[in-house]
Amino acid sequence: MNLLQILKRRCVALCLFSAVCAQAQTTETAAHNWQPCPDFLAESNAPAPAKDKQWDLTLAPHAHHWRYNPEHRPVFLGAIDRHVNGNRFCGLALFRNSFGQPSAYVYVGKQWNNLMGNPQLFAKVSAGLIYGYKDKYQNKIPFNDYGIAPAIIPSLGYAFSRDDSLQVMVLGTAGLLFSYGHSF
Repeated sequence: MNLLQILKRRCVALCLFSAVCAQAQTTETAAHNWQPCPDFLAESNAPAPAKDKQWDLTLAPHAHHWRYNPEHRPVFLGAIDRHVNGNRFCGLALFRNSFGQPSAYVYVGKQWNNLMGNPQLFAKVSAGLIYGYKDKYQNKIPFNDYGIAPAIIPSLGYAFSRDDSLQVMVLGTAGLLFSYGHSF
């Protein structure tokens, strides 16, 4: 291969790479601005969330159960929340429940910041539908029909930096879920 062919291929590769990067940046911006929450959720006169704090990614690697059960399996949860005006949010959590079943939680909620005058302390409450407790575990959560049940989950959190926090979620009479959250 001669020098001209090598330069031509590198030029084409560089142009393709630049085009892909430009498309990725456009897609990233569009994805960051995407609004999956229902319109009625946002408070009309409330301030909008900061541009760099519209989304939360939550990872929960551990659950503590109030009572021991030999059927309990490790719980792992990953969730994404989209914030709207008025400290409200909607989200989706995918997790493996206490019995090893793949599960999901679709929810809306509200966050209260600056609890007891501490700017790092916050509380959240979410309400939605849980799917995944099926078969012999269907009765482990109340009102579970066809593997779908309503849920309300309160949590208490501490922001240890502008974008990072730790939370404890109360899972009714089952136990506590410990999580890490990152805002972006």
